[in-house]
Amino acid sequence: MKIGKRITTLILIATMSFVGVGCSSANGEEKSARVIRVAHGQNEDHPQHKALLEFEKYVEEKTNGELDVQIFPNELLGATSQAVELCQTGAIDLVVASLGNLEAFEDSYTVLNLPYIMDSKEHYHEVMNDEEIMGPIYESTRESGFIGLTWFDAGIRNIYTTKKVINTPDDLKGLKIRVQTSPTNVKMLQALGASATPMSFGEVYTGLQQSVIDGAENNELALVNNKHGEVAKNYSYNMHAMLPDLLIVNARLLDELTPDQSQAIVDGAKLANEFEVEAWEEAAAEAKAKAEEMGVNFYYPDIKPFQEKMKDLHAEYTQDPDMKAIFDKIRAKGDEILARNEKKEHSKESSETGVN
Repeated sequence: MKIGKRITTLILIATMSFVGVGCSSANGEEKSARVIRVAHGQNEDHPQHKALLEFEKYVEEKTNGELDVQIFPNELLGATSQAVELCQTGAIDLVVASLGNLEAFEDSYTVLNLPYIMDSKEHYHEVMNDEEIMGPIYESTRESGFIGLTWFDAGIRNIYTTKKVINTPDDLKGLKIRVQTSPTNVKMLQALGASATPMSFGEVYTGLQQSVIDGAENNELALVNNKHGEVAKNYSYNMHAMLPDLLIVNARLLDELTPDQSQAIVDGAKLANEFEVEAWEEAAAEAKAKAEEMGVNFYYPDIKPFQEKMKDLHAEYTQDPDMKAIFDKIRAKGDEILARNEKKEHSKESSETGVN
């Protein structure tokens, strides 16, 4: 089955390579537009797909149709790992990839995947928008054939269970919690005292229903879109991971295009990021409201005890000097935000009491 799908994908891409799209030049002559292929794994209702439609509209308008952006959702051009490989060669121009897909190419992405490296959503967003932090990470895979363009919000991952409410790390002891197949995720749950159970995402609903697992970890959309909220009624905002997906581009593409075309790609990616982050907020809020209608209860535990459990794991993954340098920048950003918010709170209290 996988071999057949791969052959079908390669045939589809090869066929598309011979398809030209006509557009008119300034003197009225017909010329062929450059096709820009964008692949991702979400469906057409997902915020990422909607953001890429905005990218398509912007780039085509800015380049007068010289670039024809074609978006392929639902892993139509192959699994994301395969699409990344095709992006390396230029068979696909842009791909939305997860941190897990990119960790194999560059350890910098592993740092972003560490649990509790971000203190809050504010911290997470500011790190991802910080050119000093993300710029070198985006460029680090150039020799691998692709670079990062921007990020898409993939939500905050939290733990949800079928029976026991999770308010402290001790509540996880002995529970079987589904995780993605990732050494980092397995070690995280082991540090919290749970039994990490790697499992295909498509098997999670049945696993929860039949008590093969006691819970899972994901964002609110999984409760509704995948109906996990029908069987898991306790959702705890322990906020162990704030994970972006990355929009990557073939490393040679921007150099092959004209300066104006390249700038349209870069600016279009920025527009897509802004659209997606806002759309994700709305989708997550809507999913939470629907989950509450399904009978899911939401809990807000103190996350500090959870964070404390991650110190050894952080130390393990930051023995490499380059990884530690990125880790330290991210943590420094968190300290900066904390100090800024404390100053704001102090100023607010002083204003309310009339103290200068």
